[in-house]
Amino acid sequence: MPKQKNNAVIAGGLLFTIFLWGGNNTGTKWLVMSWPPVWMGCLRLICAGPMLLVALRFTTWLGEWRALTPVQWRQLWLRGGLSLAAYIIAFNWALRLTAASHVALCLGASPVWALVWEERPKRNWVSVRRYGAALLAVAGVAVLFWPALQSAKLSLLGDFLGLVSSILWAVFSKQVRFLGAGLSGVEVAAHTMWMAGVWLLPVGLIEIAARGFTINAPQFGVLAFCVLLGAVIPYALWNSALRHWRTSQVMLFNNLIPVSTMTWAHIYLGEPITHTFWAAMILIVAGVVLGQADWSKYFSLPESF
Repeated sequence: MPKQKNNAVIAGGLLFTIFLWGGNNTGTKWLVMSWPPVWMGCLRLICAGPMLLVALRFTTWLGEWRALTPVQWRQLWLRGGLSLAAYIIAFNWALRLTAASHVALCLGASPVWALVWEERPKRNWVSVRRYGAALLAVAGVAVLFWPALQSAKLSLLGDFLGLVSSILWAVFSKQVRFLGAGLSGVEVAAHTMWMAGVWLLPVGLIEIAARGFTINAPQFGVLAFCVLLGAVIPYALWNSALRHWRTSQVMLFNNLIPVSTMTWAHIYLGEPITHTFWAAMILIVAGVVLGQADWSKYFSLPESF
């Protein structure tokens, strides 16, 4: 497949992923309002991971089945599964405590954290661009936090956990890129999901013991959507893209998650669309665009100063 066509396929897969994750974020928000948040994440991942493994083991739809080496097992547990579990805890609790669109907006800043992670500060325009992008993203997050800071609402904790989840998502994506050097995107997605579910299981069981757990038909339907269309398909597409593109390049598509989530949440949960959301999004998107574009070439700037 020509490189240009291959890039178009990857980009199309990522756009579909963002659309599905908007629905997943909205569905997860609805579920965690009545379910223990960590248990919900555990249930979703423990269901999704084995579904991918079964498809890998007994079909050739997603690639060839390969046995893992001891080193790969250890790396998947400690790099992939553990980092995904940490992200799910922060993400699901953030959704419980604040608006789904706010959490998604914080996730939109994660490409900037990935850019900063990829390179330490240097005396050149690339470094200025990347760290300037980080400052814009931080300003956007501050705008998002401002109403909660003024009113001291519980949503402040939710917004803070949304910020933490965006950093943890950058960490997880970095680990996926490392793991993708020896495994396919689907293999990484399948194993990291069920391993993350196992990491989350003790905490989830504690939540159930403390708060209880019941399920009805609508909740089961939303959970099924979150498992199949919010985890199995999008994680496979996302992880496959990370095998071909840089972490920061793939995470650029995170900019669309807030719009996708906001649309889903506005339609199905009745969440309002605020001026604060749009102001914060403009700053965060500007930061990501600044961080991704090579402005030194456009303005003929020297590489260093």
